[in-house]
Amino acid sequence: MTSIFRTVMGADFDRLHPALRRRFSVGLTSGEACTGHGVMDRLWHGGAFVKPFLALGATRNILVPRQGRHVPFTIENVPYTDGFGRETVTFVRTFHLPGRPRRFDAQMVLGPRGDHIVDYLGTHQHLACDLHFGAEPDGSLLIRSDRHRFRQGPVDVRVPEAVNGTAEVRESYDERSGRFRIRVDVTHHRLGPLFGYEGSFTAVYSDVRTHGVRPDLRPVREEPRA
Repeated sequence: MTSIFRTVMGADFDRLHPALRRRFSVGLTSGEACTGHGVMDRLWHGGAFVKPFLALGATRNILVPRQGRHVPFTIENVPYTDGFGRETVTFVRTFHLPGRPRRFDAQMVLGPRGDHIVDYLGTHQHLACDLHFGAEPDGSLLIRSDRHRFRQGPVDVRVPEAVNGTAEVRESYDERSGRFRIRVDVTHHRLGPLFGYEGSFTAVYSDVRTHGVRPDLRPVREEPRA
């Protein structure tokens, strides 16, 4: 077995910078979890029309309805086996904003054909999208999202194009500073930029077999459909 990220990327995984290869090797096979601590130079969102959607999403730890500069940041990537027997890796991002920290939660599992990652968003996994991973010529990682789906009970529908956003994540490693750099942009095909952040962080690794996964990193509800 190997990490879910190496599985979807295949030979492309070996083109990543070695620091990125280790970071995205976290999983049950490696037995490692990764925690990043850093600063987001910029946390932003689009115009006033975006705020109601961000505020609604924030009730389930989806997106962040705040803006800021030089925001302390933590990302926790911890592998575990979910209630349906699937290897899952947490992507829990905490923005330590003045007054109240804000979280953006996601859990990632391998798609049924092994060619993409399914990204479950929020505390209740009501939103899901497919993620596609690729290595750039400079060894950085590019992740692009597909259309979102809403799932609750028997309901399984694609989010209407009118309100659907597309995410693009670029992550690289700066050897001079010894830091990972990340940029996230969520855009709408007509309305333009919706939400994003960019900054840098350092990473530390821990033995997940010893420490396990904290209960607050797992979702309240798990979605069985991949």
